[in-house]
Amino acid sequence: MTDNKHEKNELDLDKTLVETTHKVEHFYEDNKKNINIAIIALVVLIGGYIGYKKLYLEPKEVEAQKEVFMAQKYFEIDSFDLALIGNGTFKGFTDIASEYSGTKVGNLAHYYAGICHLRKGEFQEAIDQLEGFSTSNELIAPLAEGAIGDAYVELADLDKGVKHYMKAAKMNSNKLTSPIFLKKAGLVFEEQKNYGEAVDAYSAIKKDFPEAQEAQDIDKYIARATALKEGN
Repeated sequence: MTDNKHEKNELDLDKTLVETTHKVEHFYEDNKKNINIAIIALVVLIGGYIGYKKLYLEPKEVEAQKEVFMAQKYFEIDSFDLALIGNGTFKGFTDIASEYSGTKVGNLAHYYAGICHLRKGEFQEAIDQLEGFSTSNELIAPLAEGAIGDAYVELADLDKGVKHYMKAAKMNSNKLTSPIFLKKAGLVFEEQKNYGEAVDAYSAIKKDFPEAQEAQDIDKYIARATALKEGN
């Protein structure tokens, strides 16, 4: 009886597989034209992307690397106007970011342009450029985020400024950048009379980054914010 039941189950399974196969075949036959068009389109899309990358993007990357060389040189000597707009022969970061969009160099040019504007006191322009930049680099990512915070603070938008400082402090948490932005956040919190938040920011430096330069005199910041908190 058990053998018969087993054989019946196998027959039922075989029948189901056959029916399913036939359904797939019928579906393909009924929709052959649309399926083939979709497959061709996918192949063209993949081929198009490879062609775009090889024939357009990679040459643009090489070209952009040549263009950015002088802009970086000007940046290194604090010639921020020339770094931004170029010298007539070489492009500046503004044009490189725009003309080489989609390349790694074009992306990095947004960061450089943002820092140039920040140093020139052009804070909204700095924000616009820095928000166009993206990276997963553990040091550059928080620095860019913190620079946006600097620009907002300069524009007297302390809420946005401290938000970006805290985001920068938590990004890729490390002893180089995190203490810097925790301390900046603490100072803004004090300015906002959010003394409890300031104590938390300063205390995080003392607890998590005791070897950082910012930790050397952090006790006095903690004491001040604590006293102000208790006095309210």
